[in-house]
Amino acid sequence: MQKVLVVDDEPQILDVVAKYLVRDGFQVATARDGEAALSAFNTNKPDLVVLDLMLPKVDGLEVFKRLRNLSAVPVIMLTAKGDETDRIVGLELGADDYLTKPFSPRELSARVKAVLRRATTGTMLDTGERVLVRGALRIDPRARSVSVADKEVELTSKEFDLLWFLASHPGQVFTRVQLLDHVWGYEFYGDSSTVTVHMRRLREKIETDPANPHFLSTVWGVGYKFEKDV
Repeated sequence: MQKVLVVDDEPQILDVVAKYLVRDGFQVATARDGEAALSAFNTNKPDLVVLDLMLPKVDGLEVFKRLRNLSAVPVIMLTAKGDETDRIVGLELGADDYLTKPFSPRELSARVKAVLRRATTGTMLDTGERVLVRGALRIDPRARSVSVADKEVELTSKEFDLLWFLASHPGQVFTRVQLLDHVWGYEFYGDSSTVTVHMRRLREKIETDPANPHFLSTVWGVGYKFEKDV
């Protein structure tokens, strides 16, 4: 039975979400502030964390950073309506999904299942066994490692998936919606800004000059592509 840690300072939300998740077969631990969340994480070793970003004592983004230093556990963020800045920061830190309050507990449970399924089965992409070499860029799907000019680059799981997909289709332009579908999967409910954030992070990590990318190009008004001749 998989474990989910739900962190929110509103008792009613904790109660309702916990009941839905238990009904759907999960073990659930809860916490109402940032300090309690970190303690509960160390005690329960959850398979996934549902994390509200507005928390007392230690705010949600700080909790998220500390969790990422401890583990690659999947995290679904809960954000206030219109709180775009925190959501983007969370995605940049490597959040797996997000929900905007108010939300349906049924939808949250569906997202928990989807994220855990992706985490359990690995990337949704058909990587096969081949290593991709694109100029100075080397991508190894077995080790899920990336290097540029023989220097290893550390990517989040979703950054790797996005890079692999685009590098596997050099010269082909994909819209943000198509990338959401191919890389995140139809079960991801996010908006296209998720792709934009991940693309920016990827460029910062693999491009010599992120403002003038060599590998990952923007096709204005359409989307993105991996350059064919690199």
